[in-house]
Amino acid sequence: MTGHDHDEQDESLLGGGDRPEQNALSDDNNQFDTGTVHASFSSTQRLLYISHFLSTWNSRVFEFGAFLFLASIYPQTLLPASVYAMTRAMFAVFLSSATGYAVDRFPRLSSDQVPNDESSSQLWLLLPLCLLAAAEKLGSVMNTIAVERDWVVAIANGFDERLATLNAQMRRIDLFCKLAGPLVISFVDAASTKLAIVVTGSMTCASVLVEYFTIARVYYKVPELSKSKETSSAESSSWLKGMMHTWLRGLPAYVKHQAFLPSFALALLYMTVLSFNGQMITYLIAIGVSSSAVGILRGVAAFFELSTTWLGPILMKRIGAVRAGIWFLNWQLACVGVACLFFWISETRRITLAAGIVSAVVASRLGLWGFDLSAQIIVQEEVEPEMRGTFSSQEFALQNAFEMLAFLSTIVFPRPEQFKVPAAISASAVATACVLYAIFVRARRGHLLHLSKCMESTHRKKARWTALGHEPIDNDEVELQAAAPQVS
Repeated sequence: MTGHDHDEQDESLLGGGDRPEQNALSDDNNQFDTGTVHASFSSTQRLLYISHFLSTWNSRVFEFGAFLFLASIYPQTLLPASVYAMTRAMFAVFLSSATGYAVDRFPRLSSDQVPNDESSSQLWLLLPLCLLAAAEKLGSVMNTIAVERDWVVAIANGFDERLATLNAQMRRIDLFCKLAGPLVISFVDAASTKLAIVVTGSMTCASVLVEYFTIARVYYKVPELSKSKETSSAESSSWLKGMMHTWLRGLPAYVKHQAFLPSFALALLYMTVLSFNGQMITYLIAIGVSSSAVGILRGVAAFFELSTTWLGPILMKRIGAVRAGIWFLNWQLACVGVACLFFWISETRRITLAAGIVSAVVASRLGLWGFDLSAQIIVQEEVEPEMRGTFSSQEFALQNAFEMLAFLSTIVFPRPEQFKVPAAISASAVATACVLYAIFVRARRGHLLHLSKCMESTHRKKARWTALGHEPIDNDEVELQAAAPQVS
């Protein structure tokens, strides 16, 4: 959207248009109205951020804490944590289409009121714990689809700058919660696991009313959110019929969409054990790293991820989201490859092994979340409003499917000394994502590298060399002199 378009949109929002005359009074009124609009947007931002912070904080604390609790019960095997996580992912795979259908078809406020606050109170019963965690996962998926993929677009109201600001700030909140939440609960867990469970549940219960109040205020402050989306009568006549329609036709529509390749490449990155998730947490604890140290390391990783929310927009502003994505993705591949080398180097001491793996994984988070921001911008710009929920639900289903495969890999190879095999599989997934995204970039831009600009850079260097008083080198003349016979 150009600056002229923004000016026209501001005029339409403020009741402007073709005015027969301009005077000081009308300019003052226009400035007052503009200030009112900006103040209203700022107020809406604050309410949205408060709700998102509380929801994300509780989700991240529960997500990290649950693995610490399981690791304290089963310290010598990855199997229980993998079964737990795989159950959560399995429910998300099979029911993500339902959540996407709800976001597309139901009023925006009702789809965002799904509770995201299940907590584990019967830790010794693995099956009930898995079911409760699956319910929490579904609530988290629906909240993410509704708010991050649909609400922010409606709130931005066509302003690219506002959309970029909302995306970056929402990601900062998510990454801050990933940094601080695990750090807090890991220190509490180091003191007492039972106390950590109580703290996790108490924080969740205390924030429910605040979350509901703030998100409801956002809904009523933004008229765009209350507008019904365009749906065909055949799809909306029956909820069950519409659900089956989404389930059967959602995937083909997703695959045929022009934003499929970046979305699928992002989903592939979830097939990894080289992140501070349950498998790697359990692995680090198994090789002797304390829970508090794991929390600190995850905090450091989240700090690197948080820096991406500033680096990403700067890079995308300079070279665009499409080009920035391939830079970030290649960086992640390089770091993950280094991490895998430490697993396969024989006779590596545990301290060296842990330090090398953690350092490479931490550095890889810059690439992961930078590409996440790039892909999110591409999807938001390419996907039609009435298709956002369905498209995002298919993407989330694939993300959880690949995450489930990652957990399956540690079920097949549950011993800590076998962890190098799932790590190699993770690196292969990142490499595949790089290839798929490169295909998208090649199709979109016609090339992967600006060879013409590289040639221009070479000519500029030659011109500067000549300006310093040196004669440019004629390569053809040099070759002829080298080929000429030497006369003694």
